Amino acid sequence: MAPTMQRPAVISAELPEAFDAGWNRIPGITVAGNRVTLDPAQYFFKLNDFSWLVIDWADVERDMLGAVETPDASLEQIALDYIKANARPTTDAGRVLAIGYEVYRYVFRAEHLADLGMPEVTEDHLRMLRQAGTFMALNKVELSGDIANIGPAWFFNSTTRAVFDLSDAEGDLLDEVYHGGWFNETRRLELVRAHTALGGRLVHGCQSVPSQTGGAVVPYGASLERFRSELAAMKGEWIAAVEACRATN
Repeated sequence: MAPTMQRPAVISAELPEAFDAGWNRIPGITVAGNRVTLDPAQYFFKLNDFSWLVIDWADVERDMLGAVETPDASLEQIALDYIKANARPTTDAGRVLAIGYEVYRYVFRAEHLADLGMPEVTEDHLRMLRQAGTFMALNKVELSGDIANIGPAWFFNSTTRAVFDLSDAEGDLLDEVYHGGWFNETRRLELVRAHTALGGRLVHGCQSVPSQTGGAVVPYGASLERFRSELAAMKGEWIAAVEACRATN
């Protein structure tokens, strides 16, 4: 049985790196060095389910990061079977943040810089993506495709521009790096493996080109038609709220 709904007054986590003070511009987020605190009532645009499906990163690191597909099982099937056997629900949102940080520290690591084909991208850009990804781990999509939980970091293009004082062009650059995992098979397979820690697979809200629509980890088998239709209906209002946090506004 899944945990019952619990909504603590705050969500807090001590993370391995100091987060940028610019995160304090986002309503509901307080950052003080390595300590990140969220007020759920202020942070989330929508919060219907205060539980998440996760696997401890140490287990994923041991069991999945070296997983390879075979003629009889695709990597996605291996990932799904691993999630079914090992993922457990939690209402500890601080734990979700900590696992999310590890996922994106792995996904956005410096060794990929040489293969991006984008010499303007630096380790600092990867740091921005890593921090945004940590907050994105709190988003949730149900098997029905309904968006259960969504906060500003879903729209990481707009959010990183607000937090890190990026120009529109610099925000789009981060968007390209984020989406680039789908154009490099090695990185795409890494995404499949790593996101088992968050109980699913990464699905982009954008379609053929980056469009500030971000994405979320969704369960295998979720209705993507429902997911995208709800996102399309609401994203304009939500993106505008994030854009309003930019210091230039």
